[in-house]
Amino acid sequence: MSILKIPTPLRAYTQGQAEISVNGGTVALAMNSLIQQYPALKPHLYNDGGGLRPFVNLFVGENNIQYLQGLETRLGENERLILIPSIAGG
Repeated sequence: MSILKIPTPLRAYTQGQAEISVNGGTVALAMNSLIQQYPALKPHLYNDGGGLRPFVNLFVGENNIQYLQGLETRLGENERLILIPSIAGG
């Protein structure tokens, strides 16, 4: 089981939870576990084609998954996954 850290703007969809326990040996499976637990998060994280939205950044420890194996990045036991949405402003 891994722990996925949820950023403050998305906690409204996780009943205020900052950290969620997720199952899965890959980032994709862990994200599926998250969506099964909190279906209201799906449109905020995934596009209509089922891919992650461009502003969704996932880190395994300190490493961005886009520089690893993407959603197929393997997760070890008790791994920490961090969800960080990009923020734009002016």
